[in-house]
Amino acid sequence: MPLPPLADPESLTERAVATARALPVVSFLGTTLLAFNGVQTASLALLPLSRRRFRAFNRWAADLWWGWCVEISRRLNHVQLVLTGDVVPPRENAVVVANHQQMPDITFLMDFARTKERLGDLKWFVKDPIKYVPGVGWGMLFLDCVFIKRRWTDDENTVARVFARIKRDRVPLWLVSFVEGTRLTPRSLAGSQGYAAERGLPPPRHVLVPRTKGFVATVQALRRHVDAVYDVTIGYKEGVPTLWQFIRGQAPRAHLHVRRYPVDRLPVADDELARWLMERFVEKDALLERFYDVGSFA
Repeated sequence: MPLPPLADPESLTERAVATARALPVVSFLGTTLLAFNGVQTASLALLPLSRRRFRAFNRWAADLWWGWCVEISRRLNHVQLVLTGDVVPPRENAVVVANHQQMPDITFLMDFARTKERLGDLKWFVKDPIKYVPGVGWGMLFLDCVFIKRRWTDDENTVARVFARIKRDRVPLWLVSFVEGTRLTPRSLAGSQGYAAERGLPPPRHVLVPRTKGFVATVQALRRHVDAVYDVTIGYKEGVPTLWQFIRGQAPRAHLHVRRYPVDRLPVADDELARWLMERFVEKDALLERFYDVGSFA
């Protein structure tokens, strides 16, 4: 079953202190993010002159602002990332596949990317309405993120256009995909278990059955552009934190288990690649089962 939500401190004083410490952080990051939106908009003047310089500027902007998010969490809240599994080389192009429980998953993946000099090169599959949200959504519009409606018939052409630009301009990237399609909740898990039962698949306990079409299309389109697929399993010990709890310093640690698969060793046929992803999530489910028993992926 899904790990329960992280509990708030029982002490009113402790909650108040955490909130008071978090508010200046939220104010600083929110204000600077909107300022960055303005600067990113001005960077459109570079686009007719040089796509490379336009992308380099927005890569710098993402690396700086996301870097502030990571550094503040480390220094103020003493956040720690516990990495296990395969060694990942720095500055490698990759597709990153991860399980998804709550918004702090994203912040911990950002921390991981920074350790491999890929923070500013993160690209995300993002729900289409987010592009209309000031701050995060507007910023992602300048970064070649992939905005999707979660219906493959609607998304196929959009995805193809973004990938064509990435390959044409040889854009460095870590492309992050939460292939489960939504966050893990008791309701989504029940639906996924029903789907698995109808199709004779192993019933998941701690993950959702992944959606394979987008993953297969991504790997096939970027096979000559990326070096590897990273299969990242994210685990929390005490409970799943919300973003607000993370900002308040209540989620000081996450465990990330990383498996690196060179892209030239992945199956070539679409159906075999889809089956490969399914197998990874069966393994991921077993990994989380053990993690919840012993408190570690190691």
